[in-house]
Amino acid sequence: MRGLYAAAGGVGAVFDAKVADYQASRPDYPPALFDALDSEAAPSRVADVGAGTGLLTQGLLARGWQVLAVEPNATMRAACDARLGGLAGYRSAEGRAESIPAAAASLDMITAAQAFHWFEPEAARAEALRVLSPVGQVALIWNDRQREQPLHMALDEEVFARHGGEGRLRLLAHEDRGQVGRFFAGTMPREWQWPHEHWLDEAGLISLVFSRSYMPRPDSEQGQVASATAREIFARFARDGRVAVTYTTVLKLGRP
Repeated sequence: MRGLYAAAGGVGAVFDAKVADYQASRPDYPPALFDALDSEAAPSRVADVGAGTGLLTQGLLARGWQVLAVEPNATMRAACDARLGGLAGYRSAEGRAESIPAAAASLDMITAAQAFHWFEPEAARAEALRVLSPVGQVALIWNDRQREQPLHMALDEEVFARHGGEGRLRLLAHEDRGQVGRFFAGTMPREWQWPHEHWLDEAGLISLVFSRSYMPRPDSEQGQVASATAREIFARFARDGRVAVTYTTVLKLGRP
């Protein structure tokens, strides 16, 4: 998966430029998700792997849990620190799913939101079993765009398909979650789904567009065209200066 970005200078170079757009546009997670984690796993010590700018991490901390935000990208991790560094129970470290900076059997739960496609499944499974307690679990989490909704259809057809290039096609193929079974070694994780929505103004919608790893830089010629199209889409769907971006939040929880 990481090889998809070699031509662009590697994953770090790609995501360094995406931090501000992530913070301005990516959705949080619904309270029902944290209720389910609490009732089904009752964790107190959590590693949030691929924490990014801390969208999920913040919700975990709000439950009073001790959270280690594990993020390989230094720029993303710095943004997470700036956002959450003053909160009780928070710490961060460089790492990834295959190399979690935690002692053996020291965690009750590993979370990964919008990050599983970066995992090397078998190596990540072995590392999860090393750092988890004997009853610890892994929570794989996604905010899936409701692609059948008109706003998402417009973004997919008029922006992402036209400007995402080969990177979008490769990423879509890799995000089919076909590796989830390998990670859980053939066991069936439990699954929950909840509706969720996130409200954005025009600038937020444009940031959402450019938060996608495969999208060109907004100051490029192609990026300027994509920005103009995103503004047209916003004008088409906005009500009172905002659009509702709809999601389905998915949780897969189990022991790998």
